[in-house]
Parts: sequence; C-alpha cells; structure tokens
Amino acid sequence: MKPMSFDFSSRRSMVSARRGMVAANNVLASQAGLQILRAGGTAADAAVAAAAVLNVTDPASTGIGGDMFALYYDAKTRQVTALNGSGRAPAALTPDLFSDYDHVPARSALAVTVPGAVMGWHDLLQKHGCMTLKDVLQEAIFHAREGYPVAPVFGAAWRSSEAFLKASSHTEDYLPGGHAPAVGQIMRLPGLARTLQAIAEGGPDAFYSGAVADAIVTTLQALGGVLTHDDLKKHRSTWDTPISTTYRGVTIYECPPNGQGLAALIALNIAEGWNLGEMPAAAPERLHLMVEAMRLAFADARRYIADPRKVDVPLAGLLDKRYAAERHALVSRHSAMQPPAYGLPLRGSDTVYLCTADGAGNACSFINSLYMGFGTGIVAKGTGVFLQNRGACFDLEPGHPNRVAPEKRPYQTIIPGLATQGDTLWGAFGVMGGFMQPQGHFQVLSAMLDDDLNPQEALDRPRWCLEEGRGDSVLALEEGLPVATMARLAELGHRVRPVSGRGRALFGDGHIIRRDAESGVLFGGSDPRKDGAVAAF
Repeated sequence: MKPMSFDFSSRRSMVSARRGMVAANNVLASQAGLQILRAGGTAADAAVAAAAVLNVTDPASTGIGGDMFALYYDAKTRQVTALNGSGRAPAALTPDLFSDYDHVPARSALAVTVPGAVMGWHDLLQKHGCMTLKDVLQEAIFHAREGYPVAPVFGAAWRSSEAFLKASSHTEDYLPGGHAPAVGQIMRLPGLARTLQAIAEGGPDAFYSGAVADAIVTTLQALGGVLTHDDLKKHRSTWDTPISTTYRGVTIYECPPNGQGLAALIALNIAEGWNLGEMPAAAPERLHLMVEAMRLAFADARRYIADPRKVDVPLAGLLDKRYAAERHALVSRHSAMQPPAYGLPLRGSDTVYLCTADGAGNACSFINSLYMGFGTGIVAKGTGVFLQNRGACFDLEPGHPNRVAPEKRPYQTIIPGLATQGDTLWGAFGVMGGFMQPQGHFQVLSAMLDDDLNPQEALDRPRWCLEEGRGDSVLALEEGLPVATMARLAELGHRVRPVSGRGRALFGDGHIIRRDAESGVLFGGSDPRKDGAVAAF
C-alpha cells in the first residue's frame, strides 16, 4: 500500500456518549483505554492504558524513555490536580560540558534527561486510578509481542525517518529487514514487549533499577553521556497546583512551569481584550491579533519558563490581568511586531496527547513525549526503549533561568489542558507538536468559546503556527485558509509561509472531550491530521 498522499480533506462527525470516552492518536490506543473503562477503570487508568499502546504504535512520538504530564479532574472533590512526570538533568550535566557548543546537541547522549514517564504512570494510578500497572499494560504488551498493522500517517513519518534510524544506535527492532515498515505491515517489537512486561510485574523499580536501568546507563555512557544509576534511582514525580486563567466564563487550567502551558494562558489573557467572535474565523484582522498575542506570550515564556524548584518564576505577575492589559496595548492592528521583547511583570515535539473521561464525571488530560521524533534516536540496548532528548530544551546563556544545570528540569514543550465552568468539568483538550502546543490550545479554545464550535469542528479548522515559538518566527499558514487572508497578513508584516500536503504535520494534532454538566453527555473530537480516533460507550 502506498504512503499517505496528504492531498485530501477529511470530514469527521463529533462523537457522543455517556459512560466513557477515550480520544487518542491511534484507534488501538483508544480501544485499549475504552476496554479499561468498560472493566470499571477510571479516566486515569484508561489514560495510562492508551499511552502505553501509543508507545508501541507511535514509537517516534512517545514512550517510556520520555516524560509525561497530566491534569486530572476529580468529580468527587471537584478539584483539578497537576502531575509533573518529567525528569531532571543528570547530576554530572554541567555547563562546562558544552563549552564548545552554542546549544545542547539534540541528537546526542548529552541531551538525555532522566525518563519520567514510568514513574508518572505509576503515580497517576496511585492517586486517581483503581487499577495497577499490570492491569493497564496488557494491551500494549500484546501489540508489542504479537504485532500490529502500521497506521497510514505514522507509517509515512516512519519511512521518512529510515536513514536517521539506520544511523542511530540499537534500532534493529524498528527496521525489520533493514527498512522502516510499510503502511499496513505487521510490526512486532520484542524488546519493548519484554520491557513493558517487566514493568507490569515489577512496577517502576523494574525500569529505574535492574536490567533496564543497566541497559540505559551502559548505552548512554558508551556514547559519551553522563547519566548514572543514581540519577535514575533518585527520580520522583511531583504533584503541583495547576495554573489557570479565565476566558469567556470558563476557567482554563495548565500544568505550571517547567511546562509551557503558561504561554497559552498569557495569550488568552491578552486576547480577551478583543471580541474575536465578532470577526470571521479566517479574517486576516482576527488572525493578526491572535498571532500578535501569541508572539507576546512566547516572548515571556521563552524568558521565564524554567524549573521553579531551581529559579524564581513570576507566575502571579505573568498571569495578572493588569499585566495582560499592558501587553495587549502593545499590539497594533496595522502592523506585526518583529520581535517583541519579554515583559517585566510584577513579582508575586513529536508528542502524543490523549484525553479520557469516565461515567463518574472524572477526566484526564494526558501527554507523553520523547521531544523530537524518536528522541535522540538512541535505544537502550535490548530494551526497545528510545531515549528522549529533552535536554536540548535547556539554554546555554549564562544567567538565563533555563540554563543547563545538574538535577534541573528543562523547559518542557508538552502540555495538557483542562477546563471547568464553576467547579464543574467543561472539558479536556490538547494539541501536540513542540511549540505548536500552546498555539493549538489558544486556537481550539477560541474556536469553542468565541465561535461556539463543537470539539470536532474546532480541530478541523485550519491553523497557523509561529514555527520556532519565538517573536521573530515565520508564520506558517495551513492549507484551507483563504489566499487573500495570507496575502493580507504578509502586508501587515508577517513572514508568512503557506503549508500544504505532508508539511501540515507542523500544525500538530489534538483531541478534545467536552462534558455537558446537566446531562453528563460526553462530546469528543479527534484531529483529522493523524491516525487518531474517539472510542466511546
């Protein structure tokens, strides 16, 4: 079967159900989560089951060699909790190691931070689940051991990475017969199956110590890395108070730094000063204002987001509505700012995103990533585990809050989103894809709250993207936006780049589950840009 051509538009209907729903990047993952819900599991149990299957079916995007974050709405307490399942730099990772570089080399062993996903999965189940890792990993183990057919969109990406994988370390399982698998080909991952089975039987200890840990450390140190057994053994997740703002009567939650969800909240605060819903969705005037709000948000995010346990992050000032009004006033309706400076507030990917909701009213917004496609490209020998390159998000500038330092968490691009109205669940949402993520959150929330679109319509709408997440970035515009709109944005001073075909992967892909407070009905949408699906009952 030939690879995806990406030259057509897909239309999907919103999915409705009452007892449970899972929206994920691959139908096998959605079904795995649904199976857990049918067996009496919570939204947390279903999220981990789906994430584990995605480790098998979408190995470039996610895996236990990476990190995770989650937001969880507990229907009994009506509270939102935030789980930071990201790892820290090795204790020996000092700025001196990069004296010959102007950035952390992204595909090197030095870019590997401690993988936080396994401990994060465990901690999410401990707090909000009713099942064990052994219960929820069974489908992932089955697909890794017995095989699964490679999906179309992911299969095309896998093929495009063939040369990279051939040049990488211990990737044999991912190149059957010496080549990336074809779309529809049955793919088996025996090394990963063994590792997942070990975690199912032994819990996090089977990953952070023992044979798997030995393989991680030995592989990395042979390639010049500095991660040690002690770094792995000391890893812990953290439960944080989520950060939030209000927009059009809905409270929007994000995980706090070191994640970049702050950027989405800042953009929403700035945009609240305009009535975006009065302008057509594709009007250049509306897109211009939204892009400018995002530029300002990124200027602050790239300056201030860092590990708050190592440096002071002025969250209260950055989220203050008065500060947002000051930043809002900097936007001209007649020209683009290139680039904006960060403000002075008062002191006070490749990725997979999925969301789940159960019949009791709980919801989980969940994200898991290796950062770049296949992470560093390094597989811990014999384990099937790709190791992330999240350390590439550190800054090397002396004095920068996000400067590389031992046992420090780097700036994280991966962000789940969740929203309530009053203390009632409104929805779980996310859009994956590196620096596209806060931009995606901003755009789908505006579509639902300014234009009253349903989740599927919001995901179907063409997107824009500041490509590097910086104020001077090229503005990519997705096929489907009017040519006249693109031309006008160029006239306003934006450096526009129309994008079509396979390049549309730049705009990420997302999933949304909304819940009606009165009826309890769940409404789900899955992005047409990938292989995802909503499963429900």
